Amino acid sequence: MLPGMLYIFIPLVVGYFITIKSASLLDTINRSTSRLVFVILGLMGLSLAGLDNLSSNLSQILLLALTFFFCIGVCNLLALPLLDKVLKTKTEQHKREVPVSAMAMESIKLVFVVGGGLVLGLLLPLPLDWVDPASEGILLILLFLIGIQLRNSGMTLKQIILNKKGLSVAIIVIITSWLGGLMAAWLLDLPFNYGLAMASGFGWYSLAGILMGDALGPVYGGASFMLELSRELIAIILIPLLIARYPLTAIGYGGATSMDFTLPIIQTTGGVKCVPIAIVSGFILSLLVPILMLFFVAL
Repeated sequence: MLPGMLYIFIPLVVGYFITIKSASLLDTINRSTSRLVFVILGLMGLSLAGLDNLSSNLSQILLLALTFFFCIGVCNLLALPLLDKVLKTKTEQHKREVPVSAMAMESIKLVFVVGGGLVLGLLLPLPLDWVDPASEGILLILLFLIGIQLRNSGMTLKQIILNKKGLSVAIIVIITSWLGGLMAAWLLDLPFNYGLAMASGFGWYSLAGILMGDALGPVYGGASFMLELSRELIAIILIPLLIARYPLTAIGYGGATSMDFTLPIIQTTGGVKCVPIAIVSGFILSLLVPILMLFFVAL
């Protein structure tokens, strides 16, 4: 399995070494990445339609997702408040309301994309043997574009190292997520490397689901997608509630999304002082998602 995982990992590395200065080209890359995510998630739905004993597999997906969600979430939320006590962080409450419902709808759209692929595969007599090769080909392109995005996000190694709070949040999230993943793997009687791989999505539901699906099949891909999407939806609700008293906890629970999707909520409810912490922690976690997932599934 290791050579295959390295083959998938290469486009990410190649993309990371490409520097782009054209704002319009970067915008095109960002839009193309979003579109490819929709395409691959639709193909994930088609893959689920091709499974034998679909109802039992869907039950397994739900069991995996809920078990990992509970174990990882508990471990994160037990440890992150302790970091808030050690590293005091001031916040600035803003009066402007955050359109939480609108942001939640953006996440829910992706559920409908997967569901649409599933329904299409069940209703139409389509041959599905092309789905996996197509998904893998699009995944290679997607990883290449993600590598470019990470390289051109504006973060330098110096900025990351010097932001002690952002670095600390990322480290705590990684360690506690792994502990939760190992606990879930033990409860479900899964190989521990599968548990570590599932726990290394850090809230990046689209990429995590795609990587796990490509490596371990549509059941794990669907479970990983549901796990990380649930984390993001809960983060949208928890961040405004926690950030005044526990800013690092709120940022940390947002995981990889704290540098992009949940950043507006963090900035609006916690103020500008929380933004560098969120960007640094989110960048580190985003960079490590494909690296760690590919590493653990290859063990």
